Formats: sequence, C-alpha cells, structure tokens
Amino acid sequence: MSPIQNTTSSSIIFLLTGVPGLEAFHTWISIPFCFLYATALSGNSLILFAIITQPSLHEPMYYFLSMLSTTDLGLSVSTLATMLGIFWFNAREISFNACLSQMFFIKLFTVMESSVLLAMAFDRFVAISNPLRYAIILTDSRISQIGVTIVIRGTLVLTPMVALLKRLSYCRSHVLHHSYCFHPDVMKLSCTDTRINNAVGLTAMISTVGVDSILILLSYVLIIRTVLSIASPAERKKSFSTCVSHIGAVAVFYIPLISLSFVHRFGKRAPPYVHTMIANTYLLIPPVMNPIIYSVKTKQIRKAVIKILSSAGRKN
Repeated sequence: MSPIQNTTSSSIIFLLTGVPGLEAFHTWISIPFCFLYATALSGNSLILFAIITQPSLHEPMYYFLSMLSTTDLGLSVSTLATMLGIFWFNAREISFNACLSQMFFIKLFTVMESSVLLAMAFDRFVAISNPLRYAIILTDSRISQIGVTIVIRGTLVLTPMVALLKRLSYCRSHVLHHSYCFHPDVMKLSCTDTRINNAVGLTAMISTVGVDSILILLSYVLIIRTVLSIASPAERKKSFSTCVSHIGAVAVFYIPLISLSFVHRFGKRAPPYVHTMIANTYLLIPPVMNPIIYSVKTKQIRKAVIKILSSAGRKN
C-alpha cells in the first residue's frame, strides 16, 4: 500500500489513467480515438464555417446550430491533450489546478450543449406553432442574448462545484480512474467530508441538464400536439421532418450520458476498462455525430457543405 499523504491542493499531482489492463495496447487504442477527434474537429469546424460564410444559413435555426458546433469543439478540445497524451506518451501527470480547469471546461461545455439543445427545441416549437411570428420572436439580438445567457448560466452554476474541491484535503492515492479529470473521481480521493460537494454537484446537474431534459420533452409534447392539429398529412410530415435532426442530436447527447450514469451506479462488477471506454466515448459521441446528423438530415446544411468542399476541390 502506498504511504498516506496529506497534502495541500496547490502541491498535488494527480495521475490520470488510460485503459486499465490494456496499457500495452494504448498505441493501437489511440487510432480509433484519433479518428473520432479528427472527425469531431473537422466536422464541427466545417459546419461552423458554412454557417458563417453562407448568407442562406443566416437564420435562427442555423445560429443555434453554430452554438452547438462551438460547444462540441470546446468539448473535444477539453479532453484532447490528456487523452492522447496518455495513449501516445504515457503522460499521466496533471497538476491540481490544471485538473480543476479541465473539469470546469468539460462540465461547462456539457451544460452549454444541454442548454443549446433546449434553445433549439424552443426554436422548433416557435417555427411550427407560430411560423408567421418566427422571425419577430427570434431576432438576431434575442438569439445573442440566449447565447450569452447559456454561457453565464453554466459558469455561475459550475464555479461553486469546482471551487469547493479546493477546500478538501487529499490524503489517499492520487490516481484518477479516467483519462481526464472527472468530478466524482477527484472527490473519492479526499479524506475529508464531501457531503457538501456531493450536494452542490448534484444540484448543479439537476438544475441544468436535468431541468433542460424535462423542458425539451415538454417542448416536443407541445410540438406533437401542434403537428397533429394540422389538417394536411403532407404538412404534418413536413413540419415534423424539420425536427428529425434535433431529435437525433438530443439522443446522441442524453443516451451516452444516461448510459455512463447507469454504468457508474450499477456496473460495479464490470471490468475497469468498460467504465473507462464508456466515459471516454461519452464525451466524443455528440461532437462526432452532430455534424453527421445535420449534414445528412438537413438539406440546406448538406448543400452548403458540398458547395464549400467543391470550391476547395476546384482551388486545389
């Protein structure tokens, strides 16, 4: 057993973990993760570039999509350095303050993604239930205010959760069980009472991701009710088809999140590498899948992306 250390937070060095039991295969394991990161970064950058440069996409729906791509880029970049550093160079050390910073940004972009998905649900509700006032309700200034509110909300809710970790003493092993700093992981290493931290962390997630999921569900209940009130079957199909991409984005965000929660709570007998792989992929699935979903299911995005790629091909 390693000697017990009671150290101040400023001097702590945590050790991140790759895939337990498969350390010899880290180089090979890094290949699919490199592919996922490349897909996420290039896909979201392309969507963002298309929305910025194509005047036909300067509409509320696509402004919200640009917010989603921005949060996906932030989420990918937040874990890129530590995850690939472990797989390629076995660079496991991370200082306490760097760990808190990474944790904050991972949580912030996760909460922001949830908030953006809620804003997109509201956008679809307004577009379907009140199309004549759509442009009046969702003006450019209002969309900007929504974007700023999303950032401020996440920052205010998450700052206490992360800052409270500084009050804890860490006298146990400094080995974390993931390839990035995960809030429950850090708390488990403390030898002081973490009940306040647990309560604040749970409150933060319920008041953001939890509330957002309920409001998204409520939005779709109202959307379905509105769509069913439309007399023409063709118009009903057309109205609901505008929601398909958003439903896909909601699914790829919440299903991995719920799966991770279930594995941590009920999968205690599962091999350690199962927890690690699910935790790693849960942060990468939304950034990888969202650009694919919107490019395949949204004709305007698909046309804009093809136009940009064709233009780049001609220049080469």
